[in-house]
Amino acid sequence: MSITRDGGDWAKMFTRRAVVLGGAQAALVATLIGRMYYLQVVQSDRYKMLAEDNRINLQLLPPPRGRILDRFGQPLALNKQQFRVLVVPEQALKVGDTLDTLAKLIELGEHERERIKKEVGRKRGFVPITIKENLSWEEMARIQVNAPDLPGVMIDEGLTRFYPHGENAAHLLGYVSAVDEDDLTGDPLLQLPGFRIGKDGVEKVYDLQLRGKGGTSQIEVNAYGRAIRELERREGQAGADVVLAIDERVQAFAGQRLGEESASVVVMDVHTGDLLALVSNPSFDTNAFSRGLTGEEWKDLSTNDHKPLINKPLAGQYSPGSTFKPVVALAALEHGVISPEQTIHCNGRYNLGSYVKHCHKVHGSVNMQRALSVSCDVYFYEVARRLGVDKIADMARRFGLGASSGIGLPNEKAGLIPTEAWKKAVRNERWSPGDNLNVGIGQGDVLATPIQLATVAARIANGGLAVKPRLVRTAVQGIEPVDDGIEDSFESLNLPPQNLAIIKAGMYDVVNGPPGATTAASGGKLRFTDPERKEWKLAGKTGTAAVRGMTAAQREAQKRDPASVPWHLRDNALFICYAPAHAPRYAIAVVVDHALGGGGAFAAPIARDIMEEVLRLDPSRKPRIDEPVVASAAPIHVPPPPDVVADEGPDTAPVTIP
Repeated sequence: MSITRDGGDWAKMFTRRAVVLGGAQAALVATLIGRMYYLQVVQSDRYKMLAEDNRINLQLLPPPRGRILDRFGQPLALNKQQFRVLVVPEQALKVGDTLDTLAKLIELGEHERERIKKEVGRKRGFVPITIKENLSWEEMARIQVNAPDLPGVMIDEGLTRFYPHGENAAHLLGYVSAVDEDDLTGDPLLQLPGFRIGKDGVEKVYDLQLRGKGGTSQIEVNAYGRAIRELERREGQAGADVVLAIDERVQAFAGQRLGEESASVVVMDVHTGDLLALVSNPSFDTNAFSRGLTGEEWKDLSTNDHKPLINKPLAGQYSPGSTFKPVVALAALEHGVISPEQTIHCNGRYNLGSYVKHCHKVHGSVNMQRALSVSCDVYFYEVARRLGVDKIADMARRFGLGASSGIGLPNEKAGLIPTEAWKKAVRNERWSPGDNLNVGIGQGDVLATPIQLATVAARIANGGLAVKPRLVRTAVQGIEPVDDGIEDSFESLNLPPQNLAIIKAGMYDVVNGPPGATTAASGGKLRFTDPERKEWKLAGKTGTAAVRGMTAAQREAQKRDPASVPWHLRDNALFICYAPAHAPRYAIAVVVDHALGGGGAFAAPIARDIMEEVLRLDPSRKPRIDEPVVASAAPIHVPPPPDVVADEGPDTAPVTIP
């Protein structure tokens, strides 16, 4: 009984265990089947994507950078083909030996070799490492010819920024350079090796428009990340072109005319505000910044006393000297402190109590027109004393002085137009009568930039409209193209025409007046020499601004032998002008730092030559004057001068310029 019972119990127990085990196995199988169904059916898309992500490497491709063009479509900044040499460490027998061989073919500095060795240690052996960029065609060819002796070395082709005019317009255009840590904004393009962004000038201001949108490349890779093949490639969207108001021919001519001088030139259309040239001299090669400056190149630029890195037309702040006198004269006429015909006697000295100020010459009795033409300081000392600085400051601001030009380039300075409140707030000092005298001749605390001085000349020339400098001319992603015609939207400065006529007559006499009107203009030395334009007249105003306080004896010594004065202590020479005088179209401001002569002797001839070239080219025309003119073109022609404008006349008789 016990055996049977025991056997039965064993059988029951075995059956129960089998059922439990079988159930567990069935549950496990069901779980596995369910999991497999979940993974292979329900989650198939997800895991297929993950598998593809492991197999496919998506790379971002840099887009071509947009071009910068002048007003006629001539390239000022573009992209050119560049070659760079790469090395794949695992394919090179010894990287050090490979670099030694390459050094015999191309210039390879010690710092570059150290960089390459560091990258070899950080990256996988199959990842290409850049050895050198911007290879010349000859360097690339030498490497290709010696390719059998350079295992693992390859030539890669791409684009690099190129400025075809080199130093011309360098300050205006700016340059591109590698991305710094502070430049990162989340844009994935900025993290691409070797990607360049605008660092100054137009390149910086319009960097987003010029940058474009990146493309993509799908690369199939193995489990180790080694590239096998390219599956798909989508090129990026090139950046937008930026078209400037600049005429590269005028820009180039002005730069050449300045020669070795530390100087600046601004050429402006008096009706539209188009900046036809914005020259800062000396300049620098923007292509060197794009490829990367050497230590020696940077030292030469940063220690040069002529300041080649400063954009002088925008950031150079100068005492305007006598170029400020037309503004003072307009303020005097507006407030009635003196009439155009009233004369003031100049004996070469002006006494304000015990304070004595000197004039550069004894002029005798002069009215406003004559005072402007001969640049009589005594006349403007007295006018400024009667006016007071605040009335002068109000007129100066209406002419764009003491404020940014609005063209948007980096590092522009606002200059300074002082007032009584300004001196109290900044220096905690009261304004003195002697300060008025200094302001009356554009010295003391008055500071202006060359672009502001060109704006002054343009607003006088166009009849008192508040024309504003304009740099960008054509559409850049969302910016509408500008009209080629004359602007009619500028506000009026509310200057009586008869007042402007007196100023224009004085500026006309500076160049075209009787002998002795100015030092440089005597005998018509500033008149145009081109036979095709000899009937046209230039109108302008000279300026000579001291950079240090001098006694009368020191001033005379400097006049006798300016070369004996150290360069940095010499006067600045200035000249503002417009032409043609009877129908103004273009205005120019020239400032020469520490010149070997005054504004009339030094800056004015430069402006005359540039203006003559501007009138010859006539950039307001469309198409370019040196291109075939189609029948439908409607160029803007300047009419011949009227016969009523004469070169000679009574010294004190106002000459009316229509």
